[in-house]
Amino acid sequence: MSSIATPGQRSARKTQIGFVSSRSGDKSVKVTIAYKTPHPLYQKVVNRQTVLHVHDEKNETKVGDKVEVMETRPLSRLKRWRVVSVVQKAVTTDAVAISETDVAALVPTKTTKATLATPAAPQA
Repeated sequence: MSSIATPGQRSARKTQIGFVSSRSGDKSVKVTIAYKTPHPLYQKVVNRQTVLHVHDEKNETKVGDKVEVMETRPLSRLKRWRVVSVVQKAVTTDAVAISETDVAALVPTKTTKATLATPAAPQA
């Protein structure tokens, strides 16, 4: 058996699933792959992580997304992987701008504090 693929047939490529930890350029992301392994001497389970430099052609990922990456030919000095698909989108909240009148209604001022602090007249 030869390990060389015949023309028109690709060899099997490694795939990994990890989380986008950084966007460091136009089409570059860092993907962190976390795993657990026993310590060689003490056998305690230790958390480890591998950081891959990944090519994101479509700019479809954000920090926190769970992505599947595939091994590929060298694309730059560090990039040897590319994004295959986004497995799960990150949960994000959209920031909403509030106006000064909304803030003024929520923040107590001297006049509102004074009216709240004065005790009510006792009922006879």
